[in-house]
Amino acid sequence: MPPHGGQLDRIAEHFGVPVARLLDFSANINPDGPPKSVVEALYEALNDPSVLIQYPDLEERQLRLSISAYTGATYEAIVVANGFVPLLDAVLRTTPIRRCLLPVPAFGEYRSALERAGVSVTTHVLDQNADFRYQPDDLLEALLIGQHDSILLANPQNPSGVLLERASLVRFIERTAKLNVLVLLDEAFIDYSPENSLVWEVEHSPNLIVFRSVTKFHGIPGLRVAYMIANNTVDEGVRRNLSPWSITTLASIAVHTALADTAYIRHTLRINHERRERLVANLRALGLHTYPTAANFLLLRFPTADEAQNCWERLILDHGIVLRNCSNFEGLDHNHLRCAVRSDEENSRLIEALRIQLKRPEIWPEVR
Repeated sequence: MPPHGGQLDRIAEHFGVPVARLLDFSANINPDGPPKSVVEALYEALNDPSVLIQYPDLEERQLRLSISAYTGATYEAIVVANGFVPLLDAVLRTTPIRRCLLPVPAFGEYRSALERAGVSVTTHVLDQNADFRYQPDDLLEALLIGQHDSILLANPQNPSGVLLERASLVRFIERTAKLNVLVLLDEAFIDYSPENSLVWEVEHSPNLIVFRSVTKFHGIPGLRVAYMIANNTVDEGVRRNLSPWSITTLASIAVHTALADTAYIRHTLRINHERRERLVANLRALGLHTYPTAANFLLLRFPTADEAQNCWERLILDHGIVLRNCSNFEGLDHNHLRCAVRSDEENSRLIEALRIQLKRPEIWPEVR
């Protein structure tokens, strides 16, 4: 299986299907694409030769100021890089952590980065019957038993999309501080539930590092921009462990413009919620189990692993639709597939394809 979603070239080659025929539900990217303002800003920048002639700002001042305005985090606490993984790698080179608790299922790059840094990883398998929701008391017990000095969490989680409310997570951070446990928190999809972000807690929580992404919500993953928020001691060390000029001038311009486009942000929050609710209702009408999600994707559970695998393959071959095969998610049964929330028209195409593959009646009450 491809290690991540969005790998259409590899899928097309494997199944002998033209890549242009494939509709990608495997990558959790805003289906409406980047804000119009971003495209216009990039066109304008490319018409100015100096944008490409000059080196990017080493300190990324304008970009960090934009992130500060968007998140409410202090300018000094923000570190930017070309993606989450480079930031996590730099953090692991900077901090003295040696034993990390990793709740699973989780994004596969977490374990890869931890092991690459020589950190001992202990997994904590989340309860499927509890929708893979973090149970703070259970996590604290596991931290104590294993004598861990760190834990890596995601909120909302990936692949489930399940969200732990801000108040519960704040209490957990406070309790881990008493154990001298560093909390690495990935908020890649928190833009879909911004009121639950913990960026405002970093200033008085020295054991907390928050990672954020701008590319998924704003539909610009090709530009590779992420940022982290940490206390002064950590962020200065991380900057020293990052390669200079990791973000291009064009990427910086695009992100600055995207974060300032409040109309696009409001529209995305509203339309994603509406599309997601309709998609959930239709999937459940087909008899599929969906987990509660606060993001722009859904985790689907099939009765058996064989049924999930067969459905995944037939959707590609017969309908040109690519879901995320979740068989390579550690701690997740193989009877799961994940789908992004796309446009209503595309979501309806997915529902009809699933109806055919699952052999549901031709006439059924689609929820509008």
